[in-house]
Amino acid sequence: MHDARVLIDMGEDTVRRLARRGYSLDLSSLESLQSRRNKSIQSADELRSESKRIAAEVQQTAKAGGDIATLKETARKLKEQIRETEAEQEKIQQELTELLLTIPNLPADEAPDGDSEEFAVEQRKVGTPPAFSFTPKDHVDLGEGMGILDFGRATKLSGPRFSVLRGAGAALERALASLFLDLHTRRHGYVEHAVPFLVSRKTMTGTGQLPKFEEDLFKTGVADRDLFLIPTAEVPLTNLYADEIIPPAELPLALTAHTPCFRSEAGSYGRDTRGLIRQHQFSKVEMVRICAADQARTEMEKMVGHAEACLKELDLAYRVVTLAAGDTGFSAQLTYDLEVWLPSQSTYREISSVSDFGTFQGRRASIRTRDENGKPTPAATVNGSGLPIGRTLAAVLEQHQQADGSVLLPESLVKYLGFRRIKADGAPSED
Repeated sequence: MHDARVLIDMGEDTVRRLARRGYSLDLSSLESLQSRRNKSIQSADELRSESKRIAAEVQQTAKAGGDIATLKETARKLKEQIRETEAEQEKIQQELTELLLTIPNLPADEAPDGDSEEFAVEQRKVGTPPAFSFTPKDHVDLGEGMGILDFGRATKLSGPRFSVLRGAGAALERALASLFLDLHTRRHGYVEHAVPFLVSRKTMTGTGQLPKFEEDLFKTGVADRDLFLIPTAEVPLTNLYADEIIPPAELPLALTAHTPCFRSEAGSYGRDTRGLIRQHQFSKVEMVRICAADQARTEMEKMVGHAEACLKELDLAYRVVTLAAGDTGFSAQLTYDLEVWLPSQSTYREISSVSDFGTFQGRRASIRTRDENGKPTPAATVNGSGLPIGRTLAAVLEQHQQADGSVLLPESLVKYLGFRRIKADGAPSED
C-alpha cells in the first residue's frame, strides 16, 4: 500500500507512472480525502484540548465553591462533538485506506512500455533448444502415453484443470521439489518453512491479493470465519513478519517453502488450459527475501540467479525477459520472467517470475525495520518462483524426450529418483 502523502507530493509523476500500467489515478480525489482526513484529525485534537481545559476549569471552580453546571454542560457537549468527529475521522480514514488498497505499485522506470508479453525485453538466452530427428510430442501426449499423467481421472475427481501423476510421474514431481529445496537451502542460504495453506483475509491483503483479486481465490469458511487457500507460498512466507520490526542486523531474510497453490485463474479465458501449464491446483517452491529498501534490487538479481540455477541443474534451455510496465503484477515495481523452451510449441513459455516489490508489501503488512537513526521504516520484499513443479516437469519431459518414446532425465535428479530413464511404457529404468 502507498503512503498517500508520497503519491500527492509526486503529483503528476504519480499519474504518469501509474498510467504506464493502465491505471488512471484521480489525484484530486486522493488529495481531497487526504485533506479531509487531516482536517478531521486537527478538529479532534482541538476538541480534546478544549475538553481537557474545561475539565480543569470544572475542578478549579468546584474547589472555589462556584457554580459548575454550565461548565459541565459545555464538557458534555464537547465529548459528544469529539465522538462525532472521531467517527467522521474513522469513516474518512476507511475511505482513504480502501482507495489506497486498490492503487497498484508504481512501475520502475526501467520497465519497458507496453501492456502484454509482446512488449517484454529479452535480457539473455541460456542453453540451446534441443533439435530432434523426430516430431516431438507435447507433455500431455507423452505423459499420458507413458501412463504417468492422467488428466481424465483428475477431471472425474475435481473437474477440468487438475492432474493426477502416477508412478514415475509422481516420483519425478517429488524429486523436483527435493532438488529445488536442497539448492535453495544448501547452496543459496534460504531457510525452509512449512506453512499453513489456509490464511486469513488480513494475510491476503498484506501481500496484495485482496481486495483486487478475490475472484481468483478459492475461499472456505466455518461459521463466521473466512479462510483463503493460498495462491502461492509468497502469502504466508511474507506475512510471517507482518506487524513486526526486524532488526537491521538480521536482514536480509531468505525464506523458502514447497506448498500446493490454488488459483481459479478467472481471467485466463481458456489460455494454456491443456496439460500442466495453467491449473487450479499445482505445487511450487517459492522464494521470499525481506531486506532494507535500498537493497531490494540487489536481492532481486540474486534471486533471479537462484531460479536460473534450478533450470541449469535440469539442462533446460531458457531465457530471461523484463516484463513491460503494463504486464507487471499489481504489487511489483519490476519483474523478470524466466521462460523455458517448450519444443511442442516451438517457443519460450513463462516458468518463473521474480519481482521487486519495494516497500509496497511492507507498508500493507506493516513489515518494518529501522533506519540509520533507529526509526521504524517499511522493509522491502522480493519474491520469486523457484520453481513451479508442474511446469518444470512438463519442460523436462518435452526437452529430454527420446526417439523411442522414453525420457532421459538429467543427472541431477538421479540421486532423488534412483533411475535415469522413464521408458515409453512408464517403467523406470537405470540405464
